[in-house]
Amino acid sequence: MKHTPLIKDTLAELAQHKLRTFLTLLGMIFGVGAVIAMLNIGEGAEREALKTIETMGLRNLIVEGRKFDEKTLQEQRKHSLGLNQSDIDAAVATIPGVISYSAERTIDTHGIYSHDGKSDGIAIGVSPSYMALSKLQFVSGRNFSEQENRYAAQVAILGARVAQSLFPNGDALGKPVKVNHVWLQVVGVLAEPYAGSNEFQGIKLGGEQNQLFMPLNTAQTRFKAEPLSAELTSFRLQLAEDANNALSARALDFLLKQRHNDIDDYNIIVPAALLAQQKQTQQIFNIVMSCVAGISLLVGGIGIMNIMLATVLERTKEIGLLRAIGATRRDIKIQFVAESFAIAILGGLLGIVFGILLSELIAFYSDWAVSWSLLAIGLSFSICALIGVAFGVYPAIKASELDPITALQSE
Repeated sequence: MKHTPLIKDTLAELAQHKLRTFLTLLGMIFGVGAVIAMLNIGEGAEREALKTIETMGLRNLIVEGRKFDEKTLQEQRKHSLGLNQSDIDAAVATIPGVISYSAERTIDTHGIYSHDGKSDGIAIGVSPSYMALSKLQFVSGRNFSEQENRYAAQVAILGARVAQSLFPNGDALGKPVKVNHVWLQVVGVLAEPYAGSNEFQGIKLGGEQNQLFMPLNTAQTRFKAEPLSAELTSFRLQLAEDANNALSARALDFLLKQRHNDIDDYNIIVPAALLAQQKQTQQIFNIVMSCVAGISLLVGGIGIMNIMLATVLERTKEIGLLRAIGATRRDIKIQFVAESFAIAILGGLLGIVFGILLSELIAFYSDWAVSWSLLAIGLSFSICALIGVAFGVYPAIKASELDPITALQSE
């Protein structure tokens, strides 16, 4: 049997029973579509997590001071002064792989004003290296210099939302702003940081938009601090590429425990560990959802086998006639396998279209990220074709084993 007549005969047979063919296709369409949609969403979630982690700094260790009520704080201050510059100096000196750091101090902000508006943002004093370690970009202006930090210069950098509130016309550079009772000159405005969500693994994100930044020494010398407050609110350590984040985090925790007399007044955030945890969770999600979608493909394959077995009974005389005019058992097998394979291929192609539409629909209504995965499309289509062939083999064998004389005499 030549390939061209085989294809024509296969398509003609499927076209004769359009409704039955369509109903058989549904299992494959839904199965392939579900696999593609789930893997696309999983791929999108993973890339979204990576972008989010990059805003925190994948090679950073972030140490944040914990908040306590006044009574607890009074007791703790007998044993620990909280986060301070000495902690950073000790970490840089003792932990291998630390190549840079930044320190932050949050100011008790009563109000941020300009001649054109008011902001409900928060003022923070930071080291000049903070912008680089936090992956913050400038839309205009510049960063602080080390000299401005050393001499407590009265300069400020505005987050995107603060700049919009204080200067609706967009002309902020060189203008004065007032934080509590202190006037500062704007030297830079930040671009909006990427934040796919406001929170990742319990960590708040995107707060830089509603913050005003000034040199750390300016915050420490020109603004009053609460009597029991720590010198620093938080700090970041940047590690070299070849450093082990997990080991460095354990070493930092051991160091701080020694320096703070085992007072648990800080939290250590390891962005790389958060990313690994997110990937593991996403991988489990992908496996579970792919298994569920795979069941749809399996049901579709059973549907193909069921229909092909019914077709064998319907076409018994036709099979007997083909055998009588010279068709071999191999020819009969090929014809029936080709029909089941054609159903699977057609179902797979329609399933790809359905999967793309389903992905877009889910992304539109749920605001989930979707990233197209060629692996997901290729894998689901290949499995679909394999199932079509596998579940068509048994009916093909049954058809080929029919006795020609008995088949011609059947009603």
